[in-house]
Amino acid sequence: MYKQVIILRTDLGMSKGKLVAQGAHASLESALKAKKHDEIMHDNSFNQWVREGMKKIVLKVESETAILRLRDLCVRAGMKNALIKDAGLTEVPAGSITALGIGPDKEDKINKITKDLNAL
Repeated sequence: MYKQVIILRTDLGMSKGKLVAQGAHASLESALKAKKHDEIMHDNSFNQWVREGMKKIVLKVESETAILRLRDLCVRAGMKNALIKDAGLTEVPAGSITALGIGPDKEDKINKITKDLNAL
């Protein structure tokens, strides 16, 4: 089974709409990276994830340090991911790290990194 995880920062005080937008950015960018990786490496994770219904889980962290630590774990594990930095046009300063998309990848692989996080 495959899934994608979207991690959002709750310490920035973003509105619900802003959280949804940042989560959408993370989901799309991470999925596009996974698709491109699969095309180059002749892998089938992205297509398998689509066939399985594109499972997504949204989790939260409360600091930039926490989201960067998770991204580092993803990089070390060779997992596709996308770190989102805001343009600063609305609610948060430009360059603020707001979200992280992980995968799509194998569920058990993602769970090793995200098992201690809470749902949004």
